[in-house]
Order: sequence, then structure tokens, then C-alpha cells
Amino acid sequence: MAKVYPQIPSTCSPHITSERETFTIWMKSLVCHTNGCTVYNTNGDIVYRVENYDKKGSKEVHLMDLRGKVLSTIRRKKLLSFRGWDGYRSSGSNINKEKPWFQVKKYYRMLMGDLACQVIVGYDKYWIVRMTGKAAFRIVNINGDIIAEAKRKQSSSGVLLGDDVLTLVVEPHTDHSLIMALVIVYGLIRRRM
Repeated sequence: MAKVYPQIPSTCSPHITSERETFTIWMKSLVCHTNGCTVYNTNGDIVYRVENYDKKGSKEVHLMDLRGKVLSTIRRKKLLSFRGWDGYRSSGSNINKEKPWFQVKKYYRMLMGDLACQVIVGYDKYWIVRMTGKAAFRIVNINGDIIAEAKRKQSSSGVLLGDDVLTLVVEPHTDHSLIMALVIVYGLIRRRM
């Protein structure tokens, strides 16, 4: 298991790569008795984490890198019967609270009985769509192209792991920190964190 604070400096590129990336998401915190998730890359190194010291479904959570640097803050907003989430990008120790980096609104597609979330990032729109199975979902762009897909992790011998262990495949030229923030929002919607 990777150390939370390794002594070797990381040579990771920024949060966008030119290749398809696969991550393992464990919907558990590294800190005992807290809610959150830990994200591993294909080498088994921790790349992102969420430590939610509050109760499940907290009003505010932080996506952090391995060293605990906050990359984004996600806040739940409640207006009458509409629930949504705003995500704010962090730069250093500052969070731009004036303009959200992204906004997520939850919708139910009545005809299909399915849960979907609309995501607005600047002028771009995406959807988080639940797939068959408890934990599986996709993030698609406005044209329906898959940007990222999460499903239960399968071991090399073909055994499905628990509902709290997911494989996330992110397409090239996609901001991983944005995708991870959207995974967190989806976890909050489903009360997994």
C-alpha cells in the first residue's frame, strides 16, 4: 500500500494526460472512522483522497492530492426542493468562492426511472448517468461521448470486488481532478461518503 506522505518527490504530470488512464477508487477513508475515498493509479500509488471528518452527506468536502493539498472544494446547496452542488477550484490555500468551477444538478429521468445529473463547467455541459448495477456510472459530454466510466472492480481472476471498490477509466485529454470531483459529487448523491 502506498504511503500517504512518501519521501520521494512525485514526478506526476498535471491532471491531464494524452492517454487513457485507469484508476481504482476505494470508497473508504484512510483515516479511521471517517467517511471519504482513496484513489489509486495503475501503479498502486495514492493520487487523490477525500477525508470527510463530518457525517455522511456532508455539506462541504475537499478533494486532495496525495500530500493533502486541496485541489477543489465541493459544497452542497439547497434551494427549496432542488439540490445541487458547486465545485470550487483551489489555488494554493485560496478557494475562489465567487464563481464555481462546476455546478451539478440532480435529475430523475421519469420514463427510465434513472438518476442523472447535469454538470456545467463553464460553457461545457456533461451528464453523470447511472448504469445497471449499484455503483456503475458514466460521465458523458453533450454529444453522448463517454468521458469517464466507473464500475465495480474485477480482480485478475474474474472475481467482482465489493460495491465500495470501483475501476474508473478516464479518456485522454480530460482533467482528472474534475472527473474525481464529479465522482465525489456522485458519491455524495448516493450517500456513499
